[in-house]
Amino acid sequence: MKEQQLFYGFLAGVTAAVFTTEPSWAQSVDVTKVSFCGYGERSTFTNSKNAVASYLTAQLPIAVTPINTTTERFKLRNWIDQAQTRARLGPVNPTLLTKLTITTPTSSSTISSNTLTTTPAPTEQTPIVPTTKPTNAGFSVFVPDYLNPSPNPLTFPTKPQQVRIKGTQPITLAQALELARRNSQDLQVALLSLDRSKYALRQAQASLYPTFGLNAGITHSRSPNTSVDAFGNVINNPASSSFSGSAQLNYDLYTSGQRLANIGVAEEQLRTAQLEVERISDQIRLNVTTDYYNLQSADEQVRIQQAAVANGEASLRDAQALERAGVGTRFDTLQAQVTLANDQQQLVSAISQQQISRRQLAQLLNLAQSVDISAADPVQLAGLWNHSLEDSIVLAFQKRSELQEYLAQRNISEQQRRLALSQLGPQISLNSSYQLQDIFNDGINATDGYSLGVNARVNLFDGGAARANAAQQRINIRIAESQFASQRNQIRFQVEQYYSQLQSNLQNVQTATVAVTEAREALRLARLRFQAGVGTQTDVITQEAALTQAEGSRVSAIINYNIALASLQQAVSSRALTSQ
Repeated sequence: MKEQQLFYGFLAGVTAAVFTTEPSWAQSVDVTKVSFCGYGERSTFTNSKNAVASYLTAQLPIAVTPINTTTERFKLRNWIDQAQTRARLGPVNPTLLTKLTITTPTSSSTISSNTLTTTPAPTEQTPIVPTTKPTNAGFSVFVPDYLNPSPNPLTFPTKPQQVRIKGTQPITLAQALELARRNSQDLQVALLSLDRSKYALRQAQASLYPTFGLNAGITHSRSPNTSVDAFGNVINNPASSSFSGSAQLNYDLYTSGQRLANIGVAEEQLRTAQLEVERISDQIRLNVTTDYYNLQSADEQVRIQQAAVANGEASLRDAQALERAGVGTRFDTLQAQVTLANDQQQLVSAISQQQISRRQLAQLLNLAQSVDISAADPVQLAGLWNHSLEDSIVLAFQKRSELQEYLAQRNISEQQRRLALSQLGPQISLNSSYQLQDIFNDGINATDGYSLGVNARVNLFDGGAARANAAQQRINIRIAESQFASQRNQIRFQVEQYYSQLQSNLQNVQTATVAVTEAREALRLARLRFQAGVGTQTDVITQEAALTQAEGSRVSAIINYNIALASLQQAVSSRALTSQ
């Protein structure tokens, strides 16, 4: 009985010490600014205590776990900083949840985030490559050169040390997009195809001009024929040298529309190549953004499972302490050990998924073989979508490159139809030439000549080939129109789908934020009840699982919101990588 009284007295003393120490922590924290994270803009407000307090209420943990690892020390330091701020800023305004970003003058390892922001704790096993900050943030994105791959696309590693990871470089989403713009092979192929289309157009436009050519030559020859003079002597023909030259000028006066049709086809093909660059650029942006958010989600799952392991260790220690004090049972200890083992397995799986997500993003960015990357941006809402559903649909119809590509394909078919029919029309061309000839040492001056003529040609019968080709192009026009209508309907569905996902995930973020706060409080109360002997170990384990699930749901809601926002931006044709 005395041991039980001493145990509970010790717990009461520790609890009182923690809560009486918290106000003293508040004296060293200075909140510098509160930023509203909107779509496409960032407005800064100062001295907004209600806003900061509403942020902190949903974010702070309730209980402090024992300090046994580097991760737990990192968590406690964050908790202390947040507790300081909460102690100074007073009551909560819950209407401002999910809209704020807090900036505090803490070290780089202590990141103070908003209600939607969580930062994975660093691990001692992961080497960190120093990050150089951009010198002109907002206008250009700095990316370290050692992240870029070999300039020779045909090289490949042949030794294990060439593919061994030497360091992990945290990168932001902006840096990931810049790396994709530099290193994407698909984008490079599209840009080369665009250049090829430009030269093809220049080749077609060359038919607008006449062609002019020169020919010249000098000939030195001697005939093998011989002759006999009056005295019977054989006389060889003397050698002679001559010069000849000519100039030709040709121009197609009338082609029945063939020339303009060729130019029109080349122009539309160039337009198609430009639209294809935009489409590939937007798709790469979406893929990189999605993989980056998936990496953030994997980082958060590691953090959540680390917290679950820490809670499981705390529950196990409590169960073992109560068992030693004679007020607990062996069943509670075994139950805590099983729960901790399950949490540790989940942590191992989360770390594995984190590594896979890192390598997947590195593969997409085509990075150097010996460098790994991690997500430097905190998990938070990427922005707000300020357009209604109807405005979004109209914007998508106006800007999506796919619709413009089908229109360009329709125009190409129309020009090719005209090109086919032009084979049945007359072809009129102008040709002229000038010749100059001179034989050296013959005592005669050089002679010249010229010619000027107009040629006309008409194909009276081709077996129906031209009209059959024109009929094919008319069918291609109808196909392009049908594909345009199908793509238009698909674009509308995509906008509606992503818009609905965006709205639902935004509501889920707000609900999950409240659920996390309530789950933390429920876990604190369950642990206190268990320590006081009026609760069970099952209650603590249940609340630990509920907290883990609530935190995972909040992270999933944030990540799903950001992915839906990126997908909606791409569905309405967001900024192209080549325009950055």
